[in-house]
Amino acid sequence: MILEMHSHTSEHSVCSRIDAVSLVQAVHNMGFEGIVLTDHHYLWMPEEMEDLRRRAGIPEYFIILAGQEVATSDAGHVLVYGAERTLSEKTPLPAIRQEFPEAAIVWAHPYRNGHKPSPEGLTNPYRDAVEIFSSNHTVVELNRGVRDWHRHKFAATGGTDAHSTANVGRYPTIFEHPVKSIGDLAAEIRAGRCRPLYKEITRSRAPHIEVVELVIGLKGANKVRENLVIKRYNRLDAWERGNRTSHILKELGRYSFHGGKFRVPRPLGSDAEELVLIEEGVRGRTLFERVLRADVEHARFYLQLAAQWLANLHNMKLQITPPDEFMETEPHRLAHYVSNSDRIDPKHARRISEITNHVLEAERVLYLHHPERMVQGHGDYHPKNLFIGQDNPDDSESSYISAVDFDDSYCMPPAFDVGTFITQFRSQFFHHRDVLKTVNEDFFLATYLQYAEDAGDDFLAQVELFKARASLSIIYFLIKIGLGDSENLWRILVEAEHSLTSLSIHESHAEFRAD
Repeated sequence: MILEMHSHTSEHSVCSRIDAVSLVQAVHNMGFEGIVLTDHHYLWMPEEMEDLRRRAGIPEYFIILAGQEVATSDAGHVLVYGAERTLSEKTPLPAIRQEFPEAAIVWAHPYRNGHKPSPEGLTNPYRDAVEIFSSNHTVVELNRGVRDWHRHKFAATGGTDAHSTANVGRYPTIFEHPVKSIGDLAAEIRAGRCRPLYKEITRSRAPHIEVVELVIGLKGANKVRENLVIKRYNRLDAWERGNRTSHILKELGRYSFHGGKFRVPRPLGSDAEELVLIEEGVRGRTLFERVLRADVEHARFYLQLAAQWLANLHNMKLQITPPDEFMETEPHRLAHYVSNSDRIDPKHARRISEITNHVLEAERVLYLHHPERMVQGHGDYHPKNLFIGQDNPDDSESSYISAVDFDDSYCMPPAFDVGTFITQFRSQFFHHRDVLKTVNEDFFLATYLQYAEDAGDDFLAQVELFKARASLSIIYFLIKIGLGDSENLWRILVEAEHSLTSLSIHESHAEFRAD
């Protein structure tokens, strides 16, 4: 059973801007099964609630109950469910418990304003549960609440603390069993048979980071649903690298990437003490999933969006990170790609080393003394790092594309992202030949060039260079997962060498034209 547990009406809470009828109707229309009115130091009487139901036109199955929020003298604010009279301000917590032993007492918004509850406070026997989700909590405080709940295993609730129509129904609580009265509600809370309504999904784990997605609230077109990506680090240097990524995302947001057709995740919070970063979750499906299931027309539309997103980024010619950082760190990255090649056939290892040396030398010639050629890029632009969705499921004009995973973003040559995408696209769809027959990387490249500004005469040659470089990263991954002797690795080696041959041909033609 799903209830709104914390709400205030303008009739009895001076801080509220929503009347009781509008509040109850809004919660009912969102699909909740009931609401608990918790005005400050005011307990609604049964006859008032019946009159409210009549005026709101709410059916009988939707329950309307009343508790109250009390500012205690010794334990902050609590929500009291089951007291039989209105409680005055500064009533001590022990006095409430003594007078109403069957009531449920919930600690309201305990993390508000940066407060860090102690384990003793969270498990105080005078209280029956803790409100860990609240519109009074920042996302950092919300994450701390979830962490403490898992760590100390106290009973928990969610409560919107609704004061206006803007945030009604944001943090529901789900009960394991139906409740019909305030006594039922109090008994279920005291037994711990309730919790905030949300999903917690571990998306990835690596040696120094765990990524968890929190999806909070009810699903549906008229529902308020919050989607958070929590990145929890266990080393300071890893957190600092993540914080660098958050800075890039924040800066991109200043250039209209936090809304509209072209997007990136919005950074929402940072907790240096806990080594946590929080960003907005991205709704939709990856470009890979979309193209795999689409007809030709829609597949081309999705690929066009991907090309437009990238051209839009490059056309801005941003330099958020230092323009010389890419070439300073590139030798280290390329050395990393060949670090595990001793685990494969020596002939293949030698070819990998030759490709790596060729790539690095070409990059030095083209970019080492030309920081003006660098623009902020994505760094790992491929179909599984792009999400496509619609703000309105019934309106295709509301489609958007969002790029994620900016950990490898530098000021880099625009051709880097293009070459990476082309190589990764072909690799990811290699076993889906039907897709490659109908929509392929050539369409992406043509679309990108249509929208890109000032690509330059040697752009296609640069793309070949970075196609070869992207092949090195794929080869490294294949060796890492034990596929160093696979036919797939041999194929990618051949494609990398072909790209470098094409690069040489482009360079020869350029020299011929110059002569």
